[in-house]
Amino acid sequence: MPVQTVEIGLSWFEHGRGLSVPRTQSAGAAGVDLMAAISENEPIVLPPGQRALIPCGFAMALPDGYEAQVRPRSGLAIRHGITVLNAPGTIDADYRGEVQVILINFGQDDFSIRRGDRVAQMVVAPFMCSDFILRDNLNDTERGKKGFGSTGHKTS
Repeated sequence: MPVQTVEIGLSWFEHGRGLSVPRTQSAGAAGVDLMAAISENEPIVLPPGQRALIPCGFAMALPDGYEAQVRPRSGLAIRHGITVLNAPGTIDADYRGEVQVILINFGQDDFSIRRGDRVAQMVVAPFMCSDFILRDNLNDTERGKKGFGSTGHKTS
């Protein structure tokens, strides 16, 4: 089945110029890489337990009915303990500000972020709006009001 694409307008901020347009790194990848748009001479050092807002240097215009989710990169997570703090971070179609990533260091060592480093991935997807309707009663289900962990963790 052919992969569907959607056109997204992109505009660079001055500090993002020279970086690559976000793109996938392989034919089957769902996410595009987001790069750090920071000064060439001033890397950001992220100590253990600390967080930082990393600019990506561009704004975009998602079509109505689409969102973008900012997600961690698995390699940074497993090798360094670096992840996206509010994963997945949602970028709405009507947002026109700079795309930025909140990174946190759950690792044990300082982590340096340099210009052009791929710091996160972004997945663009359609979404549905919701209309919540007040009801006196909701339909019954087998699970009912059972909460967290109620379905167990083992298969029998």
